[in-house]
Amino acid sequence: MASRLNPYLSFDGTARQAMEFYQEVFGGTLALNTYGDFGQADTPLADKIMHGMLETPSGFTLMAADAHPDMPNTVGTNYSISLSGDDDTELRGYWEKLSADGTVSVPLDKQMWGDVFGMCTDRFGVPWMVNITAAAQG
Repeated sequence: MASRLNPYLSFDGTARQAMEFYQEVFGGTLALNTYGDFGQADTPLADKIMHGMLETPSGFTLMAADAHPDMPNTVGTNYSISLSGDDDTELRGYWEKLSADGTVSVPLDKQMWGDVFGMCTDRFGVPWMVNITAAAQG
């Protein structure tokens, strides 16, 4: 899979409704995973969206999640640019350059869903997410 660049939106509990709306607008296939799907079934977050992805017939990809209570979520700055794929070397290279002289909020490391993932804000104030799929890791 080639590396993909797309917006990643953050919501304060309305990610499901927003992504269903965007599916009505753009069409396509919507996949939604809750925090409960990833081991948090007995928490207030169980039904909230941990990761949602809409892939449209026009080739658009939009991702979204409900912000975890530990992460700030401010309307107007509730987005990141997501880089994802299975080219470990390419994506780690992007991470190194984007995070240099920036602020790392989540170190690039293996996550509970099996992928290597990190979040940073580059030196220009742009928030980034990098996700390397588990298949790419040896």
